[in-house]
Amino acid sequence: MQTIISFFGSALSSRLGAMRVRLLHPTALLALLALFALPLPALALPTLPEVKAAYTSSEAWLLARDGRPLQALRVDRQVRRLGWTPLAEISPALVRAVVVSEDKRFAEHAGVDWKAAGSAAWNNLRGNRTRGASTLTMQLAGLLDEDSQRRGRRSLFGKIGQAAAALRLERNWSKGQIVEAYLNLVAFRGELQGVAAMSRELFGKWPDGLDEQESALAAAQLRAPNAAPALVAKRACALLREMERSGECSGLEGLALQTFSWGMQQAGETPALAPHLAHKLLARPGERLRTSIDADLQAFAQDSLRRHLSALARQNAEDGALLVLDNASGEVLAWVGSSGDLSDAAEVDGVTALRQAGSTLKPFLYALAFERRNLTPASLIEDAPLTLETGNGLYAPQNYEPDYRGWVSARHALAESLNVPAVKTLVRIGPDLFQQRLRRAGFESLTEDGEWYGYSLALGSADVSLLMLANGYRTLANGGRWSPLRAVPGSGAAPVPCRLGGCAGVFEGKSRKVFSPPAAFMVADILADRGARAGTFGLESWLATPYWSAAKTGTSKDMRDNWCAGFSRRVTVAVWVGNASGQPMHDVSGVSGAAPVWREIMDWLHRGDPAAGRPSIASLPPKPPAGVVQSEIRFQPPSEAPRREWFLSGSETTLVRLAQARALARIAYPANGAIVALDPDIPPQRQRLPLRLSAPVEKGWRWRIDGKSLGSANQPVRWLPQTGSHRLVLVDRKGDELDAVRFEVRGLRGR
Repeated sequence: MQTIISFFGSALSSRLGAMRVRLLHPTALLALLALFALPLPALALPTLPEVKAAYTSSEAWLLARDGRPLQALRVDRQVRRLGWTPLAEISPALVRAVVVSEDKRFAEHAGVDWKAAGSAAWNNLRGNRTRGASTLTMQLAGLLDEDSQRRGRRSLFGKIGQAAAALRLERNWSKGQIVEAYLNLVAFRGELQGVAAMSRELFGKWPDGLDEQESALAAAQLRAPNAAPALVAKRACALLREMERSGECSGLEGLALQTFSWGMQQAGETPALAPHLAHKLLARPGERLRTSIDADLQAFAQDSLRRHLSALARQNAEDGALLVLDNASGEVLAWVGSSGDLSDAAEVDGVTALRQAGSTLKPFLYALAFERRNLTPASLIEDAPLTLETGNGLYAPQNYEPDYRGWVSARHALAESLNVPAVKTLVRIGPDLFQQRLRRAGFESLTEDGEWYGYSLALGSADVSLLMLANGYRTLANGGRWSPLRAVPGSGAAPVPCRLGGCAGVFEGKSRKVFSPPAAFMVADILADRGARAGTFGLESWLATPYWSAAKTGTSKDMRDNWCAGFSRRVTVAVWVGNASGQPMHDVSGVSGAAPVWREIMDWLHRGDPAAGRPSIASLPPKPPAGVVQSEIRFQPPSEAPRREWFLSGSETTLVRLAQARALARIAYPANGAIVALDPDIPPQRQRLPLRLSAPVEKGWRWRIDGKSLGSANQPVRWLPQTGSHRLVLVDRKGDELDAVRFEVRGLRGR
């Protein structure tokens, strides 16, 4: 800064007397007369603090919760402007080059260079075309006067107005302030405005690092911002000679060609850690938005995802996304939308993209079954080949592994992610009821009714987003209570990153009960049971953490998507791995694709780093809520080892016998709440409804519909439908009701 002051100040005071003499020049005298004729309001000028306050960058910045920058995003597409650069952070070489190029007597005049003005006027009278005599101060006055910029400044009165403003600027601003403001407001090349944008975009460095050659090229642009590189180099070389730096002309043309044709465009100091969230949250130029993101966690999560995807590259897995949530507050702690340059679609945000959920919806199904007392964790379900008739034909679900386990408890069926027991559980509950509960759990992407999805909904055939899935698992972590997420810290009003598609309903809505605390507790206990999942995953897997955690993996059809979502007492982590294009992966399941990333992030969070100021996080098993009891149980026959099991109060038992047909058989079709539409172009006899049960029945069981007998339930029955609402009942030989469903038949108009 001392160099700058000495550069400007040495000649200024000694020249003031001479200035009074030069005022007698005829051109100057005419100018002064015109100046005094101007109304005073036209001379009003802002102060430097006012100019800086009104200055806005074309960029906006996304900040971490501690204020560290996460992502810079250009918002204003009309002009490229970075933050205001103080004079002390601008290379002295650039200041010298600009002053010599634009205003050699800058340190000597008081705003107007009368000598240059007189010379220019005399040459113009003689018909010689010469460059104008605008000083840096006059140019700054023009930059500050938006009206004059719109009108143009080539008229005589425009020049006089600039001169008047320049004289006033010099009385109120220092020389250093004038240069600082000028270099921040002047346009350089194309859309680049200000020294910071010019230096970063063209030379790949901040303004304090510009050398003599770069400074000369920058200054030479000011007269003709869009001149050809060769012409700029020629002018820059002439400027260097004028500054007695002719030796710097060597290689200047090549540097100009590289700079102005392609630019250096090195990455800025702001890290690129959250581009997808930045695009969702940043909207105003100059905005600096503090988010709930943990900068260290975000960087680690991004690196972890990229490392694991690099290892899976040969298996055709190039994309991934992850989300970390604070269970209590709902704050988003990490949001990684893609694998970056590993992906061919890095702009696609995998956090909000809708994809098939796979087995990750099973915990919500079992929570609903436990809550409704359709099942307990000890209930036995047969894992055996199954074929169900649907409106679109036969549906035959299969397990991920080709074998079947026979009779298994609901605990093992969920923990080992067995498909057939899940479908049988959905047959009991009904797809409509499950779809409605999933919607209440935040899966607003399930816009169709349950019958549209059918029984495959138990296996995750519906499209959900990672964002919805993560908050759904956070709901289980919070005892079955859903609440919206937040992208900024605190409890007040918060900006909503997005509202549509995979974001629908996630960031808005009132807190609500989705599952009972006992049901959520029992599901979480099962997902944390490494012994129960050992049959599929083994005792030591990526899901088996040294602290309490509950997790579930999922893989969609043809291995197009795989997931791992889970929670500890403090945080929920959800990971997706796949391809944005929808191409299938090769032998990549949830436990081999997404689970390693899930585990690595969980471990990083819970072990902490005292040296870096990150304390370790304890995660102990949750205490059972009211309404849950534990009982010692054994199985007859002994299909599973004796254990202590959780039950809803009143449903506990000590002995679990293999279920009889009466206990298992339920009405499988039509489902409760179903709507059947009749086609007028098809003969009625060909539209009979097959009445189906979920298991074999005992002798003497019968069908009834609307109080009328339809015959034995041991034989296939195909009912001729009639429009209206109906109640279908399964009764035993005594006439006692075993199960009942309500459904509706609608007739369509003929074509």
